[in-house]
Amino acid sequence: MGIKGKNKVAPEDEQNLTEKEKFGKPVKYDPTFKGPIANRGCTDVICCILFLVCIVGMGGVGFIAFTTGDPWTLVYPTDSRGQICGVSEAVQDKPMLFFFDFLKCASYDTLLEFKCNTPQVCMSACPNKTYSPYKDLFFGAVAPALLNFDDFICDYDFDPATEYATGDYQGLDGLFLMMEDDRCASYYLPSSPLADRCVPSFLTDALTNVGDVFTSNDSFIYTANGDNITGSNAEELFSNAVNLFLELQTLVQVLYEDLVASWHMVLIGLGIGMLLSFIWIVVMRWLAGVIVWGSLIGLFAALGFGVYYCWIQYSALEGVAGADSDFEFSSNLLSYLRLQKTWMAFGITLLVVLSLLVLITLCLCNRIRVAISLIKEASRCVGGMISTLFWPILPFLLQMLVITVWVFIAVFLATSHTAKYTVVDAESDFPLANGTVCDEANFTSYYGEMNFTARCQFQSYEVEQYVLYLQIYNLFMFFWLMNFCVALGQMTLAGAFASYYWAFSKPQDIPAFPLLKSFYRSIRYHLGSLAFGSLIIAIIQIIRVMLEYVENKLKGKDNMVVKFVIKCLKCCFWCLEKFMRFINKNAYILIAIYGDNFCTSAQNAFFLLMRNIVRVAVVNKITDYLIFLGELCVTAIVGAASFFFFTNQITFVGEYVTVPQLNYYWFPIILICVGTFAIAISFFSVYDMAVDTLFLCFLEDLERHDGSAEKPYYMSKDLMGIVGKKNKKEVPDD
Repeated sequence: MGIKGKNKVAPEDEQNLTEKEKFGKPVKYDPTFKGPIANRGCTDVICCILFLVCIVGMGGVGFIAFTTGDPWTLVYPTDSRGQICGVSEAVQDKPMLFFFDFLKCASYDTLLEFKCNTPQVCMSACPNKTYSPYKDLFFGAVAPALLNFDDFICDYDFDPATEYATGDYQGLDGLFLMMEDDRCASYYLPSSPLADRCVPSFLTDALTNVGDVFTSNDSFIYTANGDNITGSNAEELFSNAVNLFLELQTLVQVLYEDLVASWHMVLIGLGIGMLLSFIWIVVMRWLAGVIVWGSLIGLFAALGFGVYYCWIQYSALEGVAGADSDFEFSSNLLSYLRLQKTWMAFGITLLVVLSLLVLITLCLCNRIRVAISLIKEASRCVGGMISTLFWPILPFLLQMLVITVWVFIAVFLATSHTAKYTVVDAESDFPLANGTVCDEANFTSYYGEMNFTARCQFQSYEVEQYVLYLQIYNLFMFFWLMNFCVALGQMTLAGAFASYYWAFSKPQDIPAFPLLKSFYRSIRYHLGSLAFGSLIIAIIQIIRVMLEYVENKLKGKDNMVVKFVIKCLKCCFWCLEKFMRFINKNAYILIAIYGDNFCTSAQNAFFLLMRNIVRVAVVNKITDYLIFLGELCVTAIVGAASFFFFTNQITFVGEYVTVPQLNYYWFPIILICVGTFAIAISFFSVYDMAVDTLFLCFLEDLERHDGSAEKPYYMSKDLMGIVGKKNKKEVPDD
C-alpha cells in the first residue's frame, strides 16, 4: 500500500528527483552567507608546496644554464675554430667574420643560419677592394715573385710568404695548392659588415652595383674551385643572396620610417579602441536584447527569403526542357542549378532548418531572456567596478615576466654546448676519414708532420643529452606559470563580481575595494588551488607538444595506422584541454566565493552546471556571440577610421591633425587593428568573467533561496520576473 498524506511523492516527481541527484544535491540555505566568505583557510597546501619547489627547480635550471651557456654564440659570428669574433681572447680585436668563398654561402639556408661550408676567419675590418690572386697566377697576369703577400687573407698562423719561400708550399704549384687547400682565400670582393659578417657590398649597399666589383685590371675572377665570376654572371650567381638582403633591408628600412612618422597616431588609435571597448560594455545593458533578438529575426528572415527564392527558381524552371531530369554526375556544377530537383532540395533543407530554429527558439525563449538579463547585469556590474577593466594589465605583466624568464633560460640552455670539430679535406690514405670527430688542439701535433691536406675544422656546437631534459622541464614550467597567471586573474575577478551579486542592496552593500580584497584572498589562501588547476592544463599542453613532436618525426613515414592514432590523440587532448579550461574557470569562481579546495569546487561547479545544462548552453553561446560581435565591431570601427584617416579621406580632421606621409599606409593600420583587437579581447575577457560569475551566483541563488522574508533572492527584479520568482518582502536592489 502507498503512503497517504502530504509526504506522498508522485512517481514522475520521484524520477525527476532521482535524475537531479545524479549531479549532487542543491545548495541549502545558509543564514550566515553574505557573499565571498572572509574566514577561510589555505587550500591544496601540498600542491602549493610542490609549485614553489618547482619554481625553485626552475631557478636551478636557470643557474645551470647561466653558468654553462653562452648566448653570444647566437649573436656574434664564429670562425672555423669555434672562436667568437670580437669576444674570444685570441680574436678580441677582430670583430668581423670573413668567408673564404662566399659563393658557398649564397643560398637562403646558409644566409639564415649564418654559416656555410667554407673556412671562416675573424678580421679587424672587411676587405674594401677586389683581389683574385688565384686568377692572376693561373692566367700569368703576375709573376709569383711580384705577388704582394700582404694582400692575402689566410688562416691564422699561416704566413704565405714564408710557406712560399721555405715551407710546404714552395714555387708556383705551392701557391696554387695553398689556395686549393683553403689555407688562403683565392679571391675576395669589396665587402660591408652585415651582422658582423663580411658580405659583398653589392648585396647590402643599394648604392653599389655588381659592376663596381670589377675594374679594368680585374674584369673577372677565377676561383680555386673553378668558378668563373664576371660582371655578367655575378648577379646570377649571387641572386638568392641579392634578393634576400636587398628586399629585407629595403622593407625593414621603409617600415621603420613609417613607424617613426606615425607612432603617435597608432597610440591614439589604440586609445580610441580602448574607449570604444569600454563604451560597448557599458551600453550592452541596453543593446543586448536588441542585438540578440535582432540577430534571430534577421536569421529567420534570411532563411525565409532563401525558401522563397528556391520556390521562385523552382517555378521558373517549370516546363523548361530537361529541368525535370534526375541527378547525374557532372563536373559542371552550374548544370545542377538548371534542375528543379536541386531547388526543391535546397528549399526543403532551408525550410527544415528554419522550422527547427523557430521551434528551438520558442522552447528556449525564457532561457534566452535569462541570458540577456544576465548580460545586462554584467554590464552594470563592470560599469560599477571600472577598476576591473584594467585588472588584466597585472596578469599580462606577470605573463611577460614569465615569457622573459623562460626565453632567458631557453636561450642559455640552447647555448650550453661544446664545440665539435671534424676532419675536412682528408685524402683517401689519411688515417681519419672526412667527418670524423677530431681534437683541434692536438690535431697539428699528431698529424702535422704527415704533410696531408686534412684539417681539423670547427663544425658546430653539440648539446649534451641532459640539456634536452632541462629544456622540457623549462617548457613545462612555462606552461604551468602562464596558466597560473591566467587562473589568478580569473579568481580575482570572480571574487570581485561575486561581491557585487551577493550585495542585497546595490551599490550600498558592495564592500569597499572588492577587487583588492579578492586578490588578497587568492594570494593568501588559494595559491595551491591555483597551482592545482594550472598544473592540469600544463600537463595536457606538454603532452600535446610531445604528440606534435612525434607527428613531426613521422613525416615521410608510411605507417598510416600510427599517424591515425596520433591524429586521434591530438584531437582528444585538444578537446580535453578545452573542457578542463571550462571546468577550471567555474571552479575558480566557487573557490573565490566559498574558499573550498580545487577538487571540491570543481565537482560542485560541474554538478551545478549539469543540473542547469540547458541554461548553461544558452548563456554560454549567447555570451560568446555577443563578445565576438563586440570584439569584431570595435576592431572594424577603429580599422575603418584608421583607413580613412591615413588615406586622407576625412578632410575635416586634416584641419586639426596632420596626416603623416607614409610609404605603406597599411602598416600603421595593421598595427592599430591588431592592437585594438588585443585590447578588445582583454576588456571583453573581463566582461565574459562577469557573466560567468553572475550566472553561477544566479544558479546558486535559485537553489539557496525561496523568496521568503528569511530567504530572499539576491537577483535583480528583471531576472526574478523572467524566472517567475519574487521576494515577499521586496527591498530595492538598485
